[in-house]
Amino acid sequence: MSRERAKGPVLVLDAGNALFKNATPGTDPQEKARALLLLEQMEALGTSAMAVGERDLSLGTDFLLQAHKQAPKGGKMKLLSANLVDASGARLFDASTVVSVGGVKFGLVGVSPEGPVFRQPGVVGRPPVPAALAEARRLREKEKVDVVVVLAAIPAVEASKLSLQGGQAMEFILQSHDRRASTLAQRDDYAFVMSAGERGRQVAQVVLSVAGHKGPFSDLSAVERAQQSLKVIEQNLQQAKQSLAAAKDESVRGTWKETIAGLEARKKELAAFQGPSGKGSERTLRFSYVALGSDVPDDPELKQRVERIEPPGSASH
Repeated sequence: MSRERAKGPVLVLDAGNALFKNATPGTDPQEKARALLLLEQMEALGTSAMAVGERDLSLGTDFLLQAHKQAPKGGKMKLLSANLVDASGARLFDASTVVSVGGVKFGLVGVSPEGPVFRQPGVVGRPPVPAALAEARRLREKEKVDVVVVLAAIPAVEASKLSLQGGQAMEFILQSHDRRASTLAQRDDYAFVMSAGERGRQVAQVVLSVAGHKGPFSDLSAVERAQQSLKVIEQNLQQAKQSLAAAKDESVRGTWKETIAGLEARKKELAAFQGPSGKGSERTLRFSYVALGSDVPDDPELKQRVERIEPPGSASH
């Protein structure tokens, strides 16, 4: 994070499911210590907000709220859930927060999975999609934010529904829940759905250009992939046309004609995939994962603390 902050403004977020390995309490006597250390380090990294996921509630909402308050920086990181309520219907966490970074006003919304919470009588997650939509629209209309990010600690299928139903209420949906990660930013309609990093082995990184503060984002990585594919198709077309010209058998020629028609259709589709127009008003993104490998040095003190909880060679390490 220090390296990234040296380059420019950084917004650190967590899509939830960060604190425990399972949704229910296990037999590991160190699971509480592990969760506390993770919360502490998330605060130390300057994380602005975290969605409350299923694997953050293994020891209950009371533990999470108390542990958050006891964090060294006083719990500056916001715990967010627009749809998690108690038996009276009151929210247990803030639905959203607003953060300004680099002159851009971000509205951050959190959502949790639908349904009852394990061993938490009366605590339930209401349907996440309408809750996220309502809060995103409120941020857009009342807070006048430039970008809305939904921290979605919900199944991927629900995140996709949110993207399809969201209209222009949100730009990004950062999803966690399924223990899987897509390497691409997926766009169903207006918003991009992105998978968060996994088990601290990698960090999802989105580099934004927010010129003009209006309009949809263009995925520069997707544009580059389309351009590369277009070059390959051009080569294949040339070869197919040469093969058609050389073919004498009519059945063979028919096959090559079908191949050429398919390649032409794909070429037209890719050619229509436009990136930024260069007018200076576009908003662009570049999505990637940063692997936390050997090039990222360990903090000796922190490593010792981790190894007291998860000794090297243990099943949990």
